[in-house]
Amino acid sequence: MVVRLRIAAELRLFLPVARRQEWHEVPLDATATVGHLVESLGIPLTEVGPMRAGDLGVEPSYQPAEGDVVEVPPVPRPQRLPEGPRFLLDVHLGTLARRLRLLGIDTAYHNDMDDPSLVAQANEERRVLLTQDRGLLRRRALWLGAYVRGSRAEEQLNDLLGRFAPPLRPWTRCTACNGELVPVGKDEVAPLLEMGTRRNYDAYGQCTECGQVYWHGAHSDHLEEIVRTAYAHPATRTTSGR
Repeated sequence: MVVRLRIAAELRLFLPVARRQEWHEVPLDATATVGHLVESLGIPLTEVGPMRAGDLGVEPSYQPAEGDVVEVPPVPRPQRLPEGPRFLLDVHLGTLARRLRLLGIDTAYHNDMDDPSLVAQANEERRVLLTQDRGLLRRRALWLGAYVRGSRAEEQLNDLLGRFAPPLRPWTRCTACNGELVPVGKDEVAPLLEMGTRRNYDAYGQCTECGQVYWHGAHSDHLEEIVRTAYAHPATRTTSGR
């Protein structure tokens, strides 16, 4: 007994290289669900959109019958989230975390958190767990996760903007801790500044959580380019506060 699965092109990167074809025949037993069959190929269900068996829309819990043909599409883009666009990134995505915070996107990140702790925080705070670890995405306890495509931070950010189209509020979050930034006068933060900084810059922001002070300094051109590129993304929904 077998079921035929038709795997969308966007999902075939999760298959072994030698098996990255459109059609797969998967052995069927009495207890198997379509979700189990898809995962048996190596595809995390977090990456799968609404499936169909013939003319019937089916959930991952659907138990297919002999001869069923199941369409397995990618998750629709932009993906609708049950909560706001709030993310938690695993330890390998630190650069992406800083870029998301630069854009004002609520982004939690720790460089020393293990997998069970990541799942616990994502569930407790209703954050989407972002990772390139397929095993982490397959943890049954995880409420919602997403695979991040791309090896470079620019590619990863482009992928996330296309998938979730989060509203952007650049320069409103601390890139170090994710706290909110508020404008402050030079006199208020003068003791925290080097002499050259005090002399050359007048506009400052300070994190309400960790106290870090920000100003448009030597790296502002690079950061401005990241912001400009994000606003130019076709899926981006801009908001006030730029």
